Amino acid sequence: MTHPTLSAICIDCQDASSTAAFWAALLDGEVTHDADGVAAVEAPGATLYFDEVEGFTSPGWPADTKQFHLDLQGPDPSSFADRVVELGGSVPDFQPGEERWTVYLDPAGHPFCISAG
Repeated sequence: MTHPTLSAICIDCQDASSTAAFWAALLDGEVTHDADGVAAVEAPGATLYFDEVEGFTSPGWPADTKQFHLDLQGPDPSSFADRVVELGGSVPDFQPGEERWTVYLDPAGHPFCISAG
């Protein structure tokens, strides 16, 4: 039996261009498409698509219901704070991972974690 393979992750947002630019810079990737409310980022290990959705509302953090989050790895999870903020993201006050991981928010408000790799 053959199985499908995961080719990309599509993420809803309010502004596909700015969200894609954030992720391309953070992941050392490249925006390979940006038109008609859809943007694509090719990054090492992943392809991400960003779709503009009318009435998009950020999932918030912390939230009782979470849409999804991306997990990234890096040498020191908290060392990325300045870069995330410089690119338009933020570091929320609530950090449940102690020193094992750090939660960040992209410009659209999607939470993501960076853990020690």
